[in-house]
Amino acid sequence: MTALAFLPETELAAVSATALTRTYGEGGSAVRALRGVSIEVPQGQFAAVMGPSGSGKSTLMHLLAGLDTPDAGAVHIAGEDITRMSDRELTRLRRKHIGFVFQSFNLLPTLSAEENVLLPLAIAGRKPERDVVDELMEKMGLAERRDHKPAQLSGGQQQRVAVARALICTPTVLFADEPTGNLDSAAGAGVLELLRSASDVDGQTTVMVTHDARAAATADRVLFLADGRVVADLSGPTEEQILDAMKDAARA
Repeated sequence: MTALAFLPETELAAVSATALTRTYGEGGSAVRALRGVSIEVPQGQFAAVMGPSGSGKSTLMHLLAGLDTPDAGAVHIAGEDITRMSDRELTRLRRKHIGFVFQSFNLLPTLSAEENVLLPLAIAGRKPERDVVDELMEKMGLAERRDHKPAQLSGGQQQRVAVARALICTPTVLFADEPTGNLDSAAGAGVLELLRSASDVDGQTTVMVTHDARAAATADRVLFLADGRVVADLSGPTEEQILDAMKDAARA
């Protein structure tokens, strides 16, 4: 297996976790989802998280994004300890620093593609800059679809709208949860290309949970979880190396 990828001490982490633990339930039915997980994702890195079902990868993403609270440990985003924040403080932080892309597109059916993209700005009370919006819609391949409702768009186009919506506020970290899970191979490849470009061109930090080795091979780095622990951390692995690591993780 490829050697573990260690981060240079000089790199500033966009998001980091220290000794995260999370248990659901009590007594004999308790499930230890995470067991002391520590990771750092530096600014501009595209990291993928993989692991068998029940390995803790979704729990890790929810904790990193402030959607759940750890039993112990800390999460920092842009240098701020989010585990010590109130619900109001977390809401403000998510609006400023976090973008989300999900497997289900979660678009509002009554809004146009552009209106869906601009929704986070409207919620935050921010006025959109027309040149920024135009550039983003063009980059996402949506310039000719901006007035279309979600029902008038293909699955791939709807996910592009979801990616644009996540990026419109220039988040510190973009979290993507199985973003290609509902797409065919061609549409999925297009969405992955957009995420890759956001990292390469715009320096966007992205953390993506996926079960797809081909999708994970798009990332700079792939972390593998098994039984609530990080069991491998590979830098720039090939699809074949990822498949081998997945087999190892399943046996861990």
